[in-house]
Amino acid sequence: MMDERDQGSEGLDSGSRRFVKALQREMRQLGASRSPAEGRKVDVMRKNKPNNSRYIVSKWAKTQAVIPNRKLVKYIPETRKLNRESLRGMLDRHGMVYVKPNSGTYGIGVMRVERLAGRGSASYRCHIGTKINTFTQYDDLYRHIAGLTRKRMYLVQKGIHLLKYQKRRFDLRVMVQKTPTGNWQTTGLIGRVAAPGKVVTNVHNGGTLKPVEVLLQGHAGSAEKSRLTSGLRSLGTSVARQLHSKYGRLKEIGLDVALDEKLHPWILEINTAPDPYIFRKLKDKRIFARIYRYAKAYGRL
Repeated sequence: MMDERDQGSEGLDSGSRRFVKALQREMRQLGASRSPAEGRKVDVMRKNKPNNSRYIVSKWAKTQAVIPNRKLVKYIPETRKLNRESLRGMLDRHGMVYVKPNSGTYGIGVMRVERLAGRGSASYRCHIGTKINTFTQYDDLYRHIAGLTRKRMYLVQKGIHLLKYQKRRFDLRVMVQKTPTGNWQTTGLIGRVAAPGKVVTNVHNGGTLKPVEVLLQGHAGSAEKSRLTSGLRSLGTSVARQLHSKYGRLKEIGLDVALDEKLHPWILEINTAPDPYIFRKLKDKRIFARIYRYAKAYGRL
């Protein structure tokens, strides 16, 4: 999946704008079928040949590459291909799910879908962008979703109730890179806070960047924060090594990680072309300097 291409670059700094424009050009050379300016994300590599590419388009393919690892599977929310039966079953089991395009980016097209318990039969709610629709019948809900997906491949993922910062949901980006000596290293952690009324945290979709330490205030003490960040760094390199065992040209990944109320990390998505420039926002400038140096060494920048 080309993960950090632009859908309009408003709100990004100059480095990120240059990055996404260069990435757009590269993907068109690789066979991208449309420009992001057309208004929606599409499958940019119809015949995905992951072993010959640094970029893995399909969320499903990346999930399938990671779950064979017994040590990692506990961090992967249950994920199914979207159809009428899978969505109903997932809602019955989990109550809340996220429906997302298999090859979408920037949170475009992501829906939060809920089964609302009440007297008598259940009702359903679908939240996409800032728009919320409620349905009394499951068939009406599914018809609505089918109209949005338009026969493209979508996934349904167990919903994780994200922790909140100032009443807004947040998740974490874990940057992992190949070092010049060929080892995998977690080089940066940063938090992303959803825009008011939105279900996604992506900066390109109105989200705000915050240091992880700030976001964890009120959720974890100093010792717990230290344990969490150390665990996330280890998780990042473990996922990179697992994915690299199948996709040998991989040079970098960006994990999108949610923390639930018990502070258990859940991998929401694995990005294979993460935007390095978001780490410019951190006060410690050494973090971005190292990320930039590694990315330049393997030809990303």
